[in-house]
Amino acid sequence: MTAIHVVGIGLSGWADLTEATRQIVAQATLLVGSDRHLSYFADHPAPRLTLVDLVQGLADLKTHLEQGDPQTVVVLTSGDPLFFGLGRLLLMRFPPDQLFFHPHLSSVQLAFSRVKVPWQDAEVISAHGRSLEQLIQALAGGIGKIAILTDAKHTPAAIAHLFLDLDLSSDYQFWVCENLGGVGERVQNMRPECLVRQTFAPLTVVILLRQDRTLNKPLDLKALPVLGLADHNLLGFSDRPGLMTKREVRVLALSELQLRPQQVIWDIGAGTGSVSIEMARLVADAEIYAIEKTAMGVQLIQQNCERFQVETINIIQGTAPAALTNLPPPSRIFIGGSGGQLVDILQCCQSKLVRDGLMVMAIATLEHQQVALKWLQQSNWSTKVLHVQLARSIPIASLTRLLPLNPVMLIRAQKRQFQTQMN
Repeated sequence: MTAIHVVGIGLSGWADLTEATRQIVAQATLLVGSDRHLSYFADHPAPRLTLVDLVQGLADLKTHLEQGDPQTVVVLTSGDPLFFGLGRLLLMRFPPDQLFFHPHLSSVQLAFSRVKVPWQDAEVISAHGRSLEQLIQALAGGIGKIAILTDAKHTPAAIAHLFLDLDLSSDYQFWVCENLGGVGERVQNMRPECLVRQTFAPLTVVILLRQDRTLNKPLDLKALPVLGLADHNLLGFSDRPGLMTKREVRVLALSELQLRPQQVIWDIGAGTGSVSIEMARLVADAEIYAIEKTAMGVQLIQQNCERFQVETINIIQGTAPAALTNLPPPSRIFIGGSGGQLVDILQCCQSKLVRDGLMVMAIATLEHQQVALKWLQQSNWSTKVLHVQLARSIPIASLTRLLPLNPVMLIRAQKRQFQTQMN
């Protein structure tokens, strides 16, 4: 049986190979590879099979082997053939005992060694001939270290553009590593805002390292909108970066609350304080109570208050409804989280809410929606339900598609006996 040796090489060609691998290449009776890989061995006497279309090329190789005597075939490929490489396709076409792999350092290994960061916990994503869906999920999940293999379509500039349009609550440091191991090697740390205007070599790895946003420069408060703060302006949970009421939902929730001057407002399950911050910036004389059970959440609310220079938010650490007992009666209540105590919280809110007060809940699960609506109906509340299902546009190379946000149900409730009309 003909042996097929799959040899991984770097940008220096012959110089990258060990002595043992050089001897295997020297004995080859057929060289297989791309034009670039074959060009490294221009003086080799063996015939060549150039891979342009991989499927057709491997079919031609199989036909060639079936017609001749046993040979020594060397397939040239980049880096590690079994790491997003040609090895997977070869194993689908040929028996494993016919294949012998001789890996070189992968481009991802080289990239992390250049930026001097351990990478055993990194998520590696190939955008080479693939969609960016896996990258979108990794960024939305706040993965700490991400390596991306780019191509002519999904360039570093396209990746930076995507990152900026996602408006994430996590920040990332961008490293662009070009021509690793070659003469034109270049490794640069760049802001994504600068990357969108740059072009790079085709053989590039992008390394993304999540950063602590508290290290960022202070906000330019005069440049911020009156309503609808961008998610990335707010500090969030580092281990749960998506755990924040999104900008579009905040705007709709605030509209449903119908805030007025000098009101007492409860924000139950305040999380990072995003809704409370928006309230405080809209109604300067409101008395806002942000109730949050986790110490990390309380710290984030405090940091966000300092970041946006709001002083009317009273931060209460505790679990509702117990933490609500001694608070002044509210005119408005927003429930963003219940910690599994939704019915008890609603009963407390019913006894505390002032005449003609409003309560708005943002609920993400079907079970909690059913519990809330059933309780409100049995307790003689009038309700208005707004099912919020939104999508944001994001760039995919030269095209644009919609990325859906998690659906949310906004329930606005008012005590029926106090209500004459529900606007």
